[in-house]
Amino acid sequence: MASLDFELEKRNFRKFYDNNKPLFEEAKNAYIRAINILIKQSDVGEVTKIEGRVKDKEECIKKFHRKYQSKLEGDEQPYEIKNYLSDIIGIRIICLYEDQIAVVSEVLKSHFRTIDVTDKIAAVESTEDSFGYKGLHMDMAPSEEMASSTKYQAFAVHHFEVQIRSLIQDAWSVLDHKIKYKKSIPNDLKRRINVLSALFELADREFKEIRNATRELIEQATVDPIREPLIDNNESGGETSSPASPKNVNAFNFQRVAGHFFKDFEFEDYKVDNFVQDILKLENGFKRSDLHKSLIENLKTVKDYRDEFMVENPENTFSPYTTIRHCLYLYDQETFDRILSKGPRDRFAGWLKGHGAVQR
Repeated sequence: MASLDFELEKRNFRKFYDNNKPLFEEAKNAYIRAINILIKQSDVGEVTKIEGRVKDKEECIKKFHRKYQSKLEGDEQPYEIKNYLSDIIGIRIICLYEDQIAVVSEVLKSHFRTIDVTDKIAAVESTEDSFGYKGLHMDMAPSEEMASSTKYQAFAVHHFEVQIRSLIQDAWSVLDHKIKYKKSIPNDLKRRINVLSALFELADREFKEIRNATRELIEQATVDPIREPLIDNNESGGETSSPASPKNVNAFNFQRVAGHFFKDFEFEDYKVDNFVQDILKLENGFKRSDLHKSLIENLKTVKDYRDEFMVENPENTFSPYTTIRHCLYLYDQETFDRILSKGPRDRFAGWLKGHGAVQR
């Protein structure tokens, strides 16, 4: 029964909270599992974290006191504390980039019932002298279909809050909460906080732009032909192509060429990046056409060697990276002498000699 007696309502809320705490935990875990599945099934890009918490009982009371009590009692409107707390169950979703937030939001809206949305991104950006963390807060509940299923029936009446942030926004929110007395600090300190907030916002924007530029490079490498003329205009004129030339091998065109020969293998970005750097340390002018030629000319020989090696050493592996290393070694043994470590290099050289293979 609602009342205007804060002490009574605190006791009632504590009793309600204690009776339902196990249910809150069960609901939180169920919602996290459901959201994980939705994110994995949707084309939203990488999400770094999905986590949840049940808000502390006394923190709930403090929030009600801070946000609602004075107005309700001023209007002489009886209340029950539990009816004004939509975030007892909280879920946080951390995306890599800010532009993923809206995409994740739409995915959730299509599967859950949306009760309210608080766009802290728009709120901060529309206020020149404000500082604080950004993010999208959504008060949600199971859809009618979900609420009718046995999996959600027990806690379908309990709403939950979802906070969606970028990785940078989440980092700023942690620091923002550590800044004490934000409403009372001098203006010069407020300006410094605004500068810091702007730097975080700039970092968020730059990470997104770097991602977009990287995608363009990958797309360009995808449409470029696998094979180039082995002699280009610069080379025919006696000029050496610079290491920055797009004809030089890089992480993007490497995947294009290697993916053509190893169609069923997934080349991971960071491994490709490191592998290409290994190549360029030995020959910084190595071209994409050189990589293509080394595989065309030597892949069959290396595969024959690999097959015999694996029969004799079934506990070992011989990945496409290893295969390419052997092809490069066979392509130019003087330049790529160190592309293989001593044991594999000596073993391969012995095999080549025994099989009468041509060594350059």
